[in-house]
Amino acid sequence: MKRFLVAAFILSSLFSYAQNASRIHERISVVDTHDDVLSRQLISGADLGKRQSTGAFDLVKAKEGGLDVQIFSIWCEDDYGKGTAFKHANREIDSLYALIKRYPRRIQFVHNVRDIAIANRMGKMAAAFGVEGGHMIEDRLDYIDSLAKRGMVYLTLTWNNSTSWATSARDERFKKDSLPHLGLTDLGKQMVKRLNDLNVMVDVSHVGENTFWDVLKTSTKPVIASHSCVYSLCPHQRNLKDEQLKAIAEKGGVVFVNFYSGFLDSTYSKKQDAFLKLHKTELDSLVKVYNDYDRAVNMINAKYKTESDAIRAPLSLLIKHIDYMVKLIGADHVGIGADFEGAESYPLGLDSVADYPKVTAALLALNYSLPDVEKIMGGNFLRVWAKNKPR
Repeated sequence: MKRFLVAAFILSSLFSYAQNASRIHERISVVDTHDDVLSRQLISGADLGKRQSTGAFDLVKAKEGGLDVQIFSIWCEDDYGKGTAFKHANREIDSLYALIKRYPRRIQFVHNVRDIAIANRMGKMAAAFGVEGGHMIEDRLDYIDSLAKRGMVYLTLTWNNSTSWATSARDERFKKDSLPHLGLTDLGKQMVKRLNDLNVMVDVSHVGENTFWDVLKTSTKPVIASHSCVYSLCPHQRNLKDEQLKAIAEKGGVVFVNFYSGFLDSTYSKKQDAFLKLHKTELDSLVKVYNDYDRAVNMINAKYKTESDAIRAPLSLLIKHIDYMVKLIGADHVGIGADFEGAESYPLGLDSVADYPKVTAALLALNYSLPDVEKIMGGNFLRVWAKNKPR
């Protein structure tokens, strides 16, 4: 009888805790600074106002997850260049505007923090966009002006590929000796200054260390990393070293933690390679049919879900990256930038934006204070955007 009473008490306590975490999540502002769904939507033509059977984002899942603000990523591959990249960026922005026009009672475009408050009071998700990759401005300052007028919140200075004016993390790691320059050129410094003048945040996710330190010296405003993790926990070139994390915080910026398994778990890459090798014949066939490697990988993951789930990072590892940053640079400088739709694997249990309550619950379970949870889940983005773009 005593054991039964103890078990009943534990179950009751867990249920009460879950209810409390859910209520807290509903009350706080939840902001995700990076989602790549628009680049996929251009290909699929999916109606994101309706629940999608696949994919991590649609407006139904966003409502379920309590997502108050989504910063959509405007992105294209590095094979887009002069004459094509900027045009493609505008096509993706057009698709976002079209979504908002189709569902005006559920989603609203915002230009500042005040707009966010208005949209959320009306029960709408606030939407804006960041541009991921300096190649999309085609070396032109006036293209920055144009994108800023359309509502660009941040510019990620490079994607995996370098530009003529800034070197990427991938290239600095693997092509360092063949690069014509390292870091920002004079044009790159002009780009950063123009972004500052236009109140557009400078995003250092994806940039190489040389570019990173040049940016910190050049920018007069706080910078962000829209979707990056901790190098000390997972030594991938896309992650940030302790000195970089501290430098962003010292400048008043924020690092938004990426959910990709490969940036969270240092063992993931080898496990993923082995998984894909096991299904290589089928993968190669799908690549030929669709001419899209990422889509083929996602199809393999879906077909062999039990196997792919087995190599996903645990939710606890995502929380470990968040907790590491908080202990190193403080809760004022950490947020979330999931990179949903931009990779093939996320922590087990985090399948879409509908699962954000699990992150709030996990932070509360670590005895994070309510004010700190509010900052991490969204408040820090609101603060750093307001510092870059006063009303």
